[in-house]
Amino acid sequence: MDIATIGGLVIGMGAVAVSFLIDGGQLGAIVRPMPMLLVIGGTIGASIITTSAKTLRSVPSMLRAAFSKEPEDPLVTIDKLVKMSEKARHDGILRLEDDLYGIKDPFFKKAVQLVVDGVEPDVLKTILETEIACIEDRHRKGIILLEKMGGFSPTLGIIGTVLGLIHTLTSASAEHMAEAIAGAFIATLWGVALANLCYLPLSDKLRLRHEEELATLDLIMEGIMSIRSGDNSLMVRSKLLSFVAPKLRGGMI
Repeated sequence: MDIATIGGLVIGMGAVAVSFLIDGGQLGAIVRPMPMLLVIGGTIGASIITTSAKTLRSVPSMLRAAFSKEPEDPLVTIDKLVKMSEKARHDGILRLEDDLYGIKDPFFKKAVQLVVDGVEPDVLKTILETEIACIEDRHRKGIILLEKMGGFSPTLGIIGTVLGLIHTLTSASAEHMAEAIAGAFIATLWGVALANLCYLPLSDKLRLRHEEELATLDLIMEGIMSIRSGDNSLMVRSKLLSFVAPKLRGGMI
């Protein structure tokens, strides 16, 4: 699990709750089913209208990506590709088939399989670039969905507050007016809090994961193309290290 995501959510929500308690408030005053249902349900409903069923089905996997651990160290991936290039030059490309069983990443595995199958370099590059483009499109839809939820949530909170004020002004007695008006603003609180503590931060985390994964995919594609071209291991290493910041290269040259 990504400690940064979990820690950020806990600290953000905890800061709001603790500050409210320190000021003399009670959590029971803001944890109310009706405004929470209106804000959360309304946000989900409005967001569903803007997207497709296919994107909705991918929401659980998108959230797992936001809470998952950081991707594999690029130096580890480079080391794997360099070793594969050595094997390909020494024993032949067909011997790379033995490495398929130890590769978990679907893109990496597909790329190696295409090389083993003898796909021509130009065709290989086209296939891998198309695969990356499709992955990028799926990620972009998930990011946009969470961004939209972050936009809808405060608006639904305002709607909830307006409805609460209408109910208050038409039915509440004078002695309970202040309490009823305060309760009407709970919906706005939930709308703004969920947008700025959950939806928008999670969309930014998905964008970060997206950028990290694309960088890894580009690195893998470059390594696979070098292997397919028959480059020696030193050349492969030099090409792939250009994807990594100099200060992160460690002892690799």
